Amino acid sequence: MKQTYYITTPIYYPSGNWHIGHCYTTVICDALARFHKLSGDDVFFLTGTDEHGQKVEKEALKRGITPREFIDPLVFELKDMWRLLDVEYDRFLRTTDEEHVACVQKIYQKLYESGDVYKSEYEGYYCTPCESFWTEAQLKDGKCPDCGREVVLQKEESYFFRLSKYAPALLEHYQKNPEFLQPKSRVNEMVNNFLKAGLQDLSISRTTVKWGVPLPFDPKHTAYVWIDALSNYISALGYGSDDDSLFRKYWPADLHMVGKEIVRFHAIIWPAVLMALGLPLPKQIYGHGWLLIGGEKLSKSKEAERPELTDPYELVKRYGADAVRYFLLREIPFGSDGEYTTERFLNRVNADLANDLGNLVSRTQAMIAQNFGNLPPRGAQEGTDGELIAVCEGAYGKVKAAMDALDAPAALSAIFALVSRANKYIDETTPWLLAKDPAKRERLGAVLYNLAEAVRIAAILLRPFLPRAAQAILQSFSCGESGFGALAFGTLAAGTPVTRIPPLFPRLDVKKELAAVAALNAKNASKTQSAPKVQSAPRPEKQEIDISDFEKVELKVGEVIACERVPKADKLLHETVRIGGETRSIVSGIAKYYTPEEMVGKRVVVVTNLKPVTLRGVLSEGMILCAEDENGGLALVSPERAMKSGGSVR
Repeated sequence: MKQTYYITTPIYYPSGNWHIGHCYTTVICDALARFHKLSGDDVFFLTGTDEHGQKVEKEALKRGITPREFIDPLVFELKDMWRLLDVEYDRFLRTTDEEHVACVQKIYQKLYESGDVYKSEYEGYYCTPCESFWTEAQLKDGKCPDCGREVVLQKEESYFFRLSKYAPALLEHYQKNPEFLQPKSRVNEMVNNFLKAGLQDLSISRTTVKWGVPLPFDPKHTAYVWIDALSNYISALGYGSDDDSLFRKYWPADLHMVGKEIVRFHAIIWPAVLMALGLPLPKQIYGHGWLLIGGEKLSKSKEAERPELTDPYELVKRYGADAVRYFLLREIPFGSDGEYTTERFLNRVNADLANDLGNLVSRTQAMIAQNFGNLPPRGAQEGTDGELIAVCEGAYGKVKAAMDALDAPAALSAIFALVSRANKYIDETTPWLLAKDPAKRERLGAVLYNLAEAVRIAAILLRPFLPRAAQAILQSFSCGESGFGALAFGTLAAGTPVTRIPPLFPRLDVKKELAAVAALNAKNASKTQSAPKVQSAPRPEKQEIDISDFEKVELKVGEVIACERVPKADKLLHETVRIGGETRSIVSGIAKYYTPEEMVGKRVVVVTNLKPVTLRGVLSEGMILCAEDENGGLALVSPERAMKSGGSVR
């Protein structure tokens, strides 16, 4: 039966210092969303960016630019990272989106009118990186208990939310809904450390931070970033707007997936706000563990100190998106912390993807091509055939049970049990010996048919986890779009074309790769140490030019790596363009002539020394050249033959 399924990640502060740990939550949610879509459910998968607050305001001030100019390139960089990792969200929400701002203001107004918000004065300790308020008793060695960084004693006028009022109702909800917060260790923390200890009313506005949502009843105050951020889960669905059809369809959320460090906000503050608004609470909140190196939480700032490759862009570039997704989904015990090292990553890729899956696909396709060309008939069942078929037929049930329990490692373990059984089946049936005996050709055909079906079924089950590899396998068996409805053993027809594909995951030389990673990290560390520190003065503007100074124009080849329409601007496209070693945000008035999908992958000529401007709220750091005909038609100017991005145009 088709059901709705609403899944969310927390929205990210787009710092730009991405590491593989940042990818964990979103990759898990993407796999869950894909699984439910393949199961026939109506899925809405939400992610986005948290863009207001003191952190953004301070960083923009350092650079002498506006908060919007600071944040825009980082947001587009994050979207590019999700594209590289094949994350397919249904909505990417920015807290600077107009509809979100309007929703936050309506939420504050409703809470204010109901008496759940009142004005007072706040005095306490504030952690800017975490955007969190703490009492002196909650500090750990005088520092933030979450991140361990310095806090600042602040005193200012503030509006407060009556969080204390909802403590009894929250405790009752926990008791009546044991699945509301998972895993159980998170429940104990929230109940014992917060609910039973007593909740304090929460300061939910700032007068010293201007980069935020102004309160509708007192505009000199801006919304506390956590109330702003948490509201995204309902603003994305149109709550409080003229069209709330998505909200009525998908709320309450089936799953809020979050890191354990922000469970308090999601499992106490957010439910209390929803109670105050008279709205249903999410069905489940899951606080997963961290990715650790040497027992410490992954940190981009400490990357140079360790011989590990943690940059997701480099990992995908060297080993592919599926390899990165697989490690995150398979290696980390769900709900607990997981240890990451480059060597562990490489060994997992070799053992499971290269040796088990890759070899099974290659051997099966090679034997079919050599002996039959196309898929042979199924043939009569003999010997161990029944065991292999039983594993194939039972795999989906095990995968579904694991995914229903939010246990991606167990789901992948069930799929690779099938892969392992198919490899063992090859050893048991010895098809290379059957091929030497003409009298056993029919038996050979049956064995290869069984193997082809095992590979096909494994590929269908792998679609949520390894989308690229799974699609390549299924296309090679002429069934590229197969979903869970095609899992029955025996679905493939005799004579189906089988195309041999290159190795999906070539075996890696671990020693060579570790040496290459060490050299790469040393190079990056050298660049970081020699880079000039950010100054508080405005960044120097690139030289502005006119036609008489054409010889001064700097033209370079760029590659469009992402593109989207500019909201409420029919003529504008926003492109993310890679130019050599840098990535730029460019706005072009070409939406009438090119779709965003057409733009991705194109090589273009970019004027790179134009003064940056902001168009419709989007930063543009250059101009893509176009040719215009006499009728006003436009066409991109591109190199006549393939050129690397970053190449100069003369």
